[in-house]
Amino acid sequence: MIGSSPVPAAIVLLASGAAMAQTAGTTDQADQVEEIVVTASRIDRAGFQAPTPTVQLTAEDLAVGARPNIAAALNDMPQFRATSGPQTTGTNTGAGAAPVDLRGLGINRTLVLVDGRRVSSENDLNSIPTVLVKNADIVTGGASAAWGSGAVAGVVNIGIDRYFTGGKLGAEYGISSFDDAEQVRAEAAWGTDFLDGRGHFVIGGEYLDNDGVVPKDSRPNIGSWAQVSNGAGGFITVPNVGFANAAVGGLILSGVNAGRVFNPDGTLRAFNYGTLVGTNTVGGEGPSNDDLSPLVTPQRRYSTMASAVYELSDSLRLTADVRHSRMWNNYIWFGDHNRGNLTININNAFLPAAVRAQMQAAGQTSFTMGRFNSDLSYSTIDFERVNTQATLALDGEFGDDWRWGAYYSHGEYENNIDTPGFLLRTQYAQAVDSVISPITGQAVCRVTLTNANSGCVPINLFGEGAPSAEAIAYVTGTPQQRATTKLDVAGIDLRGEPFSLPAGDVSIAVGLEARKEQVVQTVGALDAAQAFQTFSFSALAGEFTVKEAFAEVLVPIVRDLPVLNDLQFNAAARISDYDTTGSIWSWKLGATNEFFPGFRGRVTQSRDIRSANLSELFTTTTTGYNNINDPVKGQTVYTLNNGGGNPDLRPETADTLTLGVTYAPPSMPGLNMSLDYYNISIEDVITTIAPQDLVTRCFNGNLDLCSRIDRDSAGNLIRTRSTYVNLSQYETDGIDAEVSYAAPMDLYFPGASGNVNLRLVGTWVNSLTTNDGVSEIEYVESQGYSFGLGVPKLRGNASAAWQGDVFGVDLRARYISGGVYNKTVNIVNNDIKPFVYVDLGVTADLASFGAEGVELYGNVTNLFDKDPPVGSLYSPYYDVIGRYLTVGARYRF
Repeated sequence: MIGSSPVPAAIVLLASGAAMAQTAGTTDQADQVEEIVVTASRIDRAGFQAPTPTVQLTAEDLAVGARPNIAAALNDMPQFRATSGPQTTGTNTGAGAAPVDLRGLGINRTLVLVDGRRVSSENDLNSIPTVLVKNADIVTGGASAAWGSGAVAGVVNIGIDRYFTGGKLGAEYGISSFDDAEQVRAEAAWGTDFLDGRGHFVIGGEYLDNDGVVPKDSRPNIGSWAQVSNGAGGFITVPNVGFANAAVGGLILSGVNAGRVFNPDGTLRAFNYGTLVGTNTVGGEGPSNDDLSPLVTPQRRYSTMASAVYELSDSLRLTADVRHSRMWNNYIWFGDHNRGNLTININNAFLPAAVRAQMQAAGQTSFTMGRFNSDLSYSTIDFERVNTQATLALDGEFGDDWRWGAYYSHGEYENNIDTPGFLLRTQYAQAVDSVISPITGQAVCRVTLTNANSGCVPINLFGEGAPSAEAIAYVTGTPQQRATTKLDVAGIDLRGEPFSLPAGDVSIAVGLEARKEQVVQTVGALDAAQAFQTFSFSALAGEFTVKEAFAEVLVPIVRDLPVLNDLQFNAAARISDYDTTGSIWSWKLGATNEFFPGFRGRVTQSRDIRSANLSELFTTTTTGYNNINDPVKGQTVYTLNNGGGNPDLRPETADTLTLGVTYAPPSMPGLNMSLDYYNISIEDVITTIAPQDLVTRCFNGNLDLCSRIDRDSAGNLIRTRSTYVNLSQYETDGIDAEVSYAAPMDLYFPGASGNVNLRLVGTWVNSLTTNDGVSEIEYVESQGYSFGLGVPKLRGNASAAWQGDVFGVDLRARYISGGVYNKTVNIVNNDIKPFVYVDLGVTADLASFGAEGVELYGNVTNLFDKDPPVGSLYSPYYDVIGRYLTVGARYRF
């Protein structure tokens, strides 16, 4: 009869030494071997120790810190980089997404699976209800031969508790020490047997509403900090940085009134420049988007899942499930400003008479003006992401040694965005060019004099609040996109032990898989007409299909000899045939051995592949703004950046080596140790280049990348285009290490109650470099720049937990080694000191007080309210929120 595993048999095997090290202290694992999901292999023989390092986190591990989603919990682990999340997407079209990024190699090189199957929605873990998650397996090495494209850095496999029985309810509230980022979260799940126990049904879901952090200036170490020229060929990070060529109400930049700003009543006053540095002010009144735009994305979402498992016979099981999620919000975004690009004519209908008289006296007929359009065209973003995926699977067995599985899954992901408040190029130009009508004596657009049916509404730009509602409606519009991405994937596999050798059974796994991915994106009529001045969406459509075949073998070589207690060889290969780029091979060779009881070694060499995904091939043009340190002009410029896809991308290939040991001394039960070295080298790297790196690499001589930078006639930087490209090489190497220990307290203190769990886990990165064929950039310790690839030299977590019959407490310290803000730029105050964050959690089981099944809990992250490094906006490592308190209750029945 098929075992009680809730996942396809193709991904079931014993946990490796690393997984055991990560899950010390959990219960019942020895009795539920088939329920442990290790994603490093397709071999499913009990007792197989996979040669690729695998970390397993339980649901309890993921709950530490009460993070808002699984991705946020995983990003606390030192192997991950929080490349994309609510903190890093506040002002771009990926707002609030929650993918994961192993090694800092990019979210597209970490493959996310749910019970061994690909997920739709580009790895957004917000689509998975945490309430039904049983564990998360993390393969920290290449796994393309097992799972296909995308597993270059590794795999995250989310295990679902498909056999949960009973019910559970939960409610949670959180708030920061700044009295913002308020969060409400609720969850529920229920599971039951049916048809005399042959079937099991489970359903669950969760809802979250987080207000985020708005604006950036609400954090003194973050908002309005930037690098400006120090006058000696370098830059310095300073606070209170704003625009020097735009002001609220309008700043005159030329002529007799240059340097004066319009008051709300249309009069002029001197503009306080503070210290003028290029196009920025320091310490003056220059406005900044940080005054209004969000630091952490507000978000609302729900996610649900239902699963049914039914034993059709003693040797055949049917599994069906469906996941559905929705994420949405509407909040202030960023402004569409005039940075010195407005020309005002002397006969402008709204120009104050006093200003006109001064111009006439000076013989001036026009002036240029910069305007911070917070009262005119400061956009909001109204986004909605809906993800639905359904899967049907059969698992069976025949004979004494053979198992098989087959499945089909279909997913659809909708990404709909409206961004009202962007300036329309033609309408705005016509509205600005206003005159007094010789017929009516009223302000009209000049175009109206020759075209009475133009519909143009003249606009007053002189002073905050001057534009009328009618004029604002005429000169602004709403960029719109409606995108649907579809995933169809099917597979069949066979596993078994065809024969035996003296050292044990030989195991094999073979299979076929096919996948089709497609995207269709439509845009609004104004976008299609390219009617907007600075921002618009682009229509796109594309698809690809891939057919794959794989095989894997496990061969026991030697057993029960001195030093060679259990030597096993593992090999796998996969051929992937893409209709876009042709066929490409991936493979793996690995070995494990037990040198003496409890001490095992492992080695893996693999060739991993990744073909460009839909986003990289066909994605729409994206828009954002960044402060760029321009080495050509020696100044910091707030610059437009456009991203987008590239249909001519080549597949990338990676060579991965892992070497490691694990030790679980039999004389000290509960102690587990692991040490693994990794080396990853990627060729033809598919990536976007951070805007700052584009400018730096161009300055260093890469003429091809210079074509992605736009300057005006005076050589001023006005736009970067960080679309996807193939770079020559991407390399990283380092060491992962862990020590964990679990034991009952009375082992050391007779009569003491409860159990203690201790864990120390860390990642040391020796090098992470990219080479574009002209220059090589080292990113280790370049850890403050938000849109680069930087990683700290060392990250580590140390935790201590005690769980008694009633109360429990866990204390965790998260360490980030010192580094610099950005290695690629000469910044005077570049250093960032080491950081340690402390988190505290407590639980109380109220069963002893008559409330059976009720648990109360509280968590405090960043217990000591440690400020982030100055200027670490959108930081992937540093806590910008501050001390955060979460309290909640759970009820199980």
